[in-house]
Amino acid sequence: MIILKPFKAFVATLALATISTACIREEALNAEADITAFQLDGDLLIREPVITNNEVKLYINGWEDRSKLAPRFELTPGATISPASGTLRDFTKPQTYVVTSQDGQWKKTYTVSFEVNDVPTKYHFEGLDYYIFKDNDTGEEHKKFEKIYEKLPDGSKTEWNSGNAGFMITNGTAGLKDYPTMQDDNGYIGKCVKLVTRSTGPMGIAFGAPIAAGNLFLGEFQIDILNMAKSTRFGLPYRNTPVAISGYYKYQPGAKFTDKTNTVLENARDTFDIYAVMYESTTETPFLDGTNIKTHPSIVMMAQLKERKPTDAWTHFSMTFEPVAGRTLDPEKLRKGQYNLAIVMSSSQGGAFFRGAVGSTLWVDELQLFHE
Repeated sequence: MIILKPFKAFVATLALATISTACIREEALNAEADITAFQLDGDLLIREPVITNNEVKLYINGWEDRSKLAPRFELTPGATISPASGTLRDFTKPQTYVVTSQDGQWKKTYTVSFEVNDVPTKYHFEGLDYYIFKDNDTGEEHKKFEKIYEKLPDGSKTEWNSGNAGFMITNGTAGLKDYPTMQDDNGYIGKCVKLVTRSTGPMGIAFGAPIAAGNLFLGEFQIDILNMAKSTRFGLPYRNTPVAISGYYKYQPGAKFTDKTNTVLENARDTFDIYAVMYESTTETPFLDGTNIKTHPSIVMMAQLKERKPTDAWTHFSMTFEPVAGRTLDPEKLRKGQYNLAIVMSSSQGGAFFRGAVGSTLWVDELQLFHE
């Protein structure tokens, strides 16, 4: 099984977005130290791996033997990896690899883990990391945007994802707190997540994406420049039957609601969205995205917050999972991790289709997932 690294899509997108006709210098390629693809013999994986700037996460069933596995990696041109690709290792705990660039000047450490746990049932939004951009010419590292995670009892992490990487293309000079998705200090308890609908500026308008709604979801983000709504890949494997989700929110809509053409719709008012979807992950449709997360026939159950109103006070909510089109979960597929659960929140309900109001702000805290 070969999986291409999501960051490569970002690199390609950035090249297009800058509208540059210059060729990439050979020196820049030689300075890269990335894992770009992954291979593992057999059929242990139950979904596509997630390859980020410093992690490789692989999803398997809990009963599989992880003590003797020999993954192989593809790297950027000329780079080397230690231990060597194909080395037999014990993955009952995460293992580290060091990738060295072809010119020998740069090293990057990757943590490779085989995930067997279901998604957490409680979310406090207290964990905070950063997306680090490294300038290959100067060697300087810059914190570009915030990444929120949940720390599990065994010390591992479940990361939330967002569209911040897409926003970085059109607003590369934005500060940490100018991105659509961030952590906020004033939660219902401790910290919370803050989602803000932002303008993407002239470049975003040119690409037919004038706004970027603040969003947070379980899954991954791989930029699709031809259809940005497909960039969100929702869901992680889940082996339980979900019943309900509760939590707390605050919300204030922005002043001017615009559509995909950046036209102001005078009589429209923005609203937020919080929902969850349980769907079957298949070879043909391994994940759902922004174009089909609420409509695809693989969806079995769905929960959505129905009563949504502007409020400056923390407001408790609860939403119940309901069957979609009479479908039911297959117990054997459930046991094997063949269903994905996506929990999604957005500061603009129409954000996936670039409809919303700049300035719309949603705060969410203390989510809890209940299951049978």
